[in-house]
Amino acid sequence: MSNTSLYPTYARADLTFERGEGVWLESSDGTRYLDFAAGIAVNGLGHAHPHLVATLTGQAEKLWHVSNVFRIPDQERLAERLCAASFADRVFFTNSGSEAIEGAIKTARRYHFVTGNPERYRLITFEGAFHGRTLGAIAAGGQAKYLEGFGPRVEGFDQVPFGDIEALKAAIGPETAGVLIEPIQGEGGIRPLPHGDLKRIREICDDNGILLVLDEVQCGIGRTGRLFAHEWAGIEPDILAAAKGIGGGFPVGACMATEEAAKGMTTGTHGSTYGGNPLAMAVANAVLDVVLEPGFIERVSRLGLTLKQKLAGLVDSHPEVFETIRGEGLMLGIKCRVAPADVVAAARDHQLLTVGAGDNVLRLLPPLIVTEQEIDEAIGRLDAAATEIETRIAENRKGAAE
Repeated sequence: MSNTSLYPTYARADLTFERGEGVWLESSDGTRYLDFAAGIAVNGLGHAHPHLVATLTGQAEKLWHVSNVFRIPDQERLAERLCAASFADRVFFTNSGSEAIEGAIKTARRYHFVTGNPERYRLITFEGAFHGRTLGAIAAGGQAKYLEGFGPRVEGFDQVPFGDIEALKAAIGPETAGVLIEPIQGEGGIRPLPHGDLKRIREICDDNGILLVLDEVQCGIGRTGRLFAHEWAGIEPDILAAAKGIGGGFPVGACMATEEAAKGMTTGTHGSTYGGNPLAMAVANAVLDVVLEPGFIERVSRLGLTLKQKLAGLVDSHPEVFETIRGEGLMLGIKCRVAPADVVAAARDHQLLTVGAGDNVLRLLPPLIVTEQEIDEAIGRLDAAATEIETRIAENRKGAAE
């Protein structure tokens, strides 16, 4: 049992942090850790970024919350900037990725309702997906471990194998409203959908009069070396959910859509008490100030290639621990031959923070401001961790032989 008053819903490491700077975190005992988890792809600009700190502090001295009963200028400004930099024409701001997904699901259903096809409410989703923890999001994700014990599954989702285009086509019926997919599955194991497959899905949606809804909660806001991951495939969605990196650590999410896809979302159809409040909007605008600077995202792509190449060397050096590299930009995964939790723990012993994922994958999600020197430092620590694991494997093998 947990010795705190919190719900015991997390398997927390016995580690607390007091401060951070850039790519580094400092624990309560003064130990410095190299953060290649970034709050699970949230702290895109690292810790205590000066521009974000100054912006949040300045806004906190002026205004925190007024509610969406009134106009919020920074909310309008952030929406305009996101739309100018992307496919979208309309944005609804939320507090989290799960809420952004819920908004995306509602937007897709409402579109068909107002266009005279109310029977079209079902979304096709994919095996291995993770779309959040609300009842609607866990139903969309379809993973039994998240659904168990929460009563009847929310209706309206049809799941097909990841990347199976023929199964997708066969699942489309008269009640299908659209397709919901992550361009790169994060929680599912850093599994990228091939660019050609995403193009084909876009064509299938167009051919059947249904909407393409993308979950870019983890892979968006520069993480893959483009503002949004779908840009690599040269396509545009109808609706997109973003969060995590958009607030740089402050809780912000966004449901983005084309004018056509959003036309059903009229006054009273959706809302949020805190979504788009002045504090969140000030910070998110500050994030965009940095991410949209000329050359910033291109640098992410370049450093991502550097990290991938160095990780490939680790795989070659430690074939009993690592298998293959996956991902794009600074959203990379190593498929492991041992339990990823063992690698996470060993890396943490060497003051490197990483995070596990499905399909036996270790995720590396450093802040987008990481330097090549810090990448080298992380590789060295991961190399040491893998060496320790290999030593244990050899000792166990020797013990079994005796």
